[in-house]
Amino acid sequence: MINLNDKVALVTGSSRGIGKACALRLAEAGADVVINFVTSGNEAEKVAEQITSLGRRAACVRADVSQEEDVEEMLGFVRDQFGRLDVLVHNAATGGFRPLESTTTRHFDAAMHTNVLSLVHLLKQSASMLESENGARGKVVVLSSHGTHMALPMYGLIGGSKAALVSLARHWALELGDRGVNVNVVEAGLVETDSTKRLPGADQMFAGRELKTMTGSRMLEASDVADAVLFLSSPLSDLVQGQTLIVDGGAAIHV
Repeated sequence: MINLNDKVALVTGSSRGIGKACALRLAEAGADVVINFVTSGNEAEKVAEQITSLGRRAACVRADVSQEEDVEEMLGFVRDQFGRLDVLVHNAATGGFRPLESTTTRHFDAAMHTNVLSLVHLLKQSASMLESENGARGKVVVLSSHGTHMALPMYGLIGGSKAALVSLARHWALELGDRGVNVNVVEAGLVETDSTKRLPGADQMFAGRELKTMTGSRMLEASDVADAVLFLSSPLSDLVQGQTLIVDGGAAIHV
């Protein structure tokens, strides 16, 4: 049983979907959790209620992670209210589903700032809190997708930004590893969420999972991704550094 008692976790984009599942899973393991959102305030409060019902502390912070000032204020809140940060799960993402030929500079800037530059903002502000204390290593887990290495319809901008994010995470591992921080990536397969339901051709892609998965009739769910995040957030992963853990039921290893 993974025990995160007395740990504090911040999960970006955690009012719904995979981010919500991660926040709840960390709380179930004993962590106090800071829930980050931009527009889904009511949903974030409901997640906080679920966490407090588990006997853990929870707080909701509205912050746009693409904006350095917002991130600085959010990490200042964590420092003031919780006094520490042990786990950072970066899940917040944007981009929209459109052909690359329809992409504008505004679209590109929004995706790269929210999906990539945000990790720079977050770790610049949190690295000193995440650095090892009494031998316990700080944990950073970045959520990515198959769009880093597979071409998916209407997903070019998001996939390109996720590929950049994975590379950036490895370089952060290089910079922070000797300072007591682990930085790793979880690459999730297709999970049914409010966002993925809007993917063009989503019905066909979800139906196709049954042909590609190699775990029997069980389909990938947000909770499965959260379990991988929990592992990388725990001392069990202290010797896992700068790696990408793929959680997709084996779908990506064959045609």
